[in-house]
Amino acid sequence: MAGIGPLTQDWEPVVIRKKAPSAATKKDEKVVNAARRAGAEIESVKKSNAGTNKAASSGTTLNTRKLDEETENLAHERVPTELKKAIMQARTDKKLTQAQLAQMINEKPQIIQEYESGKAIPNQQIIGKLERALGTKLRGKK
Repeated sequence: MAGIGPLTQDWEPVVIRKKAPSAATKKDEKVVNAARRAGAEIESVKKSNAGTNKAASSGTTLNTRKLDEETENLAHERVPTELKKAIMQARTDKKLTQAQLAQMINEKPQIIQEYESGKAIPNQQIIGKLERALGTKLRGKK
């Protein structure tokens, strides 16, 4: 390329810097200790509800206060004694086990066990299934 004239280069200095540390790295124990050794100011703020599962307003709310002031002892209705005895009697008359009866009504054996022990919360659908499977009236007047 002779004859064009002197070539000049226009180089500008390029400065390469590391990225500024992110918030997570600023909180890293090593970084904090290095800053302490260097004499830098370190601000530490304890968040009031940090690491807890409490709501931001941990004061008692209106509903909580109502529940605390409630004196009535509330409990779920349980299977009456007459019903559990009727289920047991009808099942034994048909010579069925709890598991067999449960399979007939498409429920778990544990459900039959809970009904016969009186621990279950009465469900009209299940009682209806039991009536059909056992061929007897379990609820209402006999």
